[in-house]
Amino acid sequence: MKKLKLALAVQLACLPAAALADVAKQDEQAVETITVRGQYTVNETIDTATGLGLTLLETPQSVSVMTAQRIKDLDISSIADAVTQTPGLTSKAFDSTRNTFSARGFDIDKFQLDGVPMAWSLAGDSGETITDVAIYERIEVVRGATGLLTGVGEPSASINLVRKHANARELSGSINGGIGSWNKRFVTTDVTTPLSADGNVRARIVAKKELSDSFRDLAEEDKTVLYGVLDADLSDGMTLSLGSSYQDNNPTASTWGALPPLFNDDTPTNWDISTTTAAHWTRWDSTAKNHFASLTQQFNNGWQLKVNLNHNKNTADTRLLYIYGAASKDSGEGLVAWPYNSEGFSKQTSVDIQLQGSYSLLGREHEFVVGALQSRQQSEVQTYASMAWPSTGNFYQWDGSLPEPAWHPNPEQAVDLDTEQKGVYAASRFAITEQVKLIAGGRYTEWQRSGLNYGAALDFGDDKFVPYIGLTYQVAANHMLYASHTEIFTPQNAYDRNGNFLDAIVGSNQEIGVKSSFLDGAVQTAVAVFRIEQDNLAQADAGYNDPANNFFPSFAARGSESKGFELELIGRVNDNWNLSAGYAQFTAQDRNGVDINANHPRKKLNLFSTYAFSDALAGLTLGGGLSWESESYSDVIPLLLSPQTYQFKQDSFVLANLMARYDINTQLSVQLNVHNLFDETYYNGLTQQYNYGAPRNFSLGATWSF
Repeated sequence: MKKLKLALAVQLACLPAAALADVAKQDEQAVETITVRGQYTVNETIDTATGLGLTLLETPQSVSVMTAQRIKDLDISSIADAVTQTPGLTSKAFDSTRNTFSARGFDIDKFQLDGVPMAWSLAGDSGETITDVAIYERIEVVRGATGLLTGVGEPSASINLVRKHANARELSGSINGGIGSWNKRFVTTDVTTPLSADGNVRARIVAKKELSDSFRDLAEEDKTVLYGVLDADLSDGMTLSLGSSYQDNNPTASTWGALPPLFNDDTPTNWDISTTTAAHWTRWDSTAKNHFASLTQQFNNGWQLKVNLNHNKNTADTRLLYIYGAASKDSGEGLVAWPYNSEGFSKQTSVDIQLQGSYSLLGREHEFVVGALQSRQQSEVQTYASMAWPSTGNFYQWDGSLPEPAWHPNPEQAVDLDTEQKGVYAASRFAITEQVKLIAGGRYTEWQRSGLNYGAALDFGDDKFVPYIGLTYQVAANHMLYASHTEIFTPQNAYDRNGNFLDAIVGSNQEIGVKSSFLDGAVQTAVAVFRIEQDNLAQADAGYNDPANNFFPSFAARGSESKGFELELIGRVNDNWNLSAGYAQFTAQDRNGVDINANHPRKKLNLFSTYAFSDALAGLTLGGGLSWESESYSDVIPLLLSPQTYQFKQDSFVLANLMARYDINTQLSVQLNVHNLFDETYYNGLTQQYNYGAPRNFSLGATWSF
């Protein structure tokens, strides 16, 4: 049956096959006249990887871009949705609010706003990973170590969210509204208008409201998104952008954690998909606010200066219930409920300055960038102790009616952290020949964290220089070979037997690949082979423990290694046909040969295609696709009746999707998306508990553009 589903989904994704014949028949003249109109590729330069303003073809790292058209066709509403559809990246849910992202065997712990690095909390417990994408023009992902521009973190990937701007000099916009499964209702407005007669001052406003129930019992979602930006051309070379964004999530019956995996006889539970661990009173309210100012000065010699100021604040207010333990298979009794009440925030203020341009040396033109960043992040969490731990009773009859416990009136300060980061970076692309370019540079970063974290006093940090080296060779006009070595580091709160802090964990990424461009840039392909090493990982130095003095030293050991390859093909094959396809495969093990992050699959395939019909069916666009993941595993779970351990296994699975859009006229269109077409039952998160993924669902909307 699975093979049949996969075969059907592949056929849907590649419709229509006859279009391949059209491509083969195109002559050189047709290639020269093809026009790309904001479809699945971007041909402008990006700064996400190097800051040098290079095209994707020129960038010596794996880069994927989720364009506005792909976001629309795939019906993507959150960052987690976008990650799921990006080659080489996976998203898994801890619960109804938090997600963990991964690439090449390592967690993704950083993101960027318009190229400025920002931090989020563990798994996005202030709602970061469910951020709505309505305010973003596109999403760029650079895989591997990205220390040159992002500073500290894991050698996995960096996600850059590129904001929408008021680029139109006349009134324009759209209104989109619709319905979907589980009583979903949504409306989005996106309007740009000039504020001056000459159009040099412009404003753009985006507003979205979404309400829905859920496939989980009791749960309801209530989301509000607001965004405004003012873009002004102050002179021929100077532009100013001022803006703010706001997202408010007010869910009902939020879950904390997932479903208990085993009964007390060590057999799997296999709860129903709709089963929830929430109560009527549980909630995970979160609010995200961002204010920014960006000034760009374009000089007459072609150089460009950018100054960015960002202030980001995420807040969370929770009333939660964590259910764990092992129930009796017969009675459903035996689970434990842990109530949790907290309120907190994480705010970050950062200033980023970048100077970029080109210079002449030895008869050739070379590019150069230099930049500096200073940021401070403050995090605070207060918790209110529960006066009692209630019993779940018979979990077979769980309906969330458990009364909310009384909370202690005086809060405890659980988290009070200050994190500061300063960094300077520089890189240059040297034109050794017309075909061979060498990128060399690096970043010096100082990072320090101090304060309180759930009872532990912290005061640690590190400073380090990380290099960036890339080499490209243009073998033909549209074909580029490349190799690169990139690094990143993460300070660690661990000390050796002499009481000295261990050096930071260092992650390095070596990558070779080839990128190609076809049909005047409308179709792009990329092949990459990579190897990542993470070293200096703290390991317990148990022979020197001194419990009486609370002294538990560590030593720095060889960490983890990941090896694999990635393939991507994306673009507009002809005037009617858009195609995106990506495949990634890797192995990742620690120093003892044990798989790391086994709850993320080792192989992943993404495929999606749309075809716009003409003649008698003009106005109709049909699309289809699939996402396939190989097997994955839960964390190791100790058994109750045996000294052995257990791991849940998620077999490989495929999720198929369909879309249909009909343009009633040049202004009005309707679109239908069906997700998980074959109603596949699968886990969307395996820790020591498990989360189900969403069953089959649909979204139907109408868009009026003006």
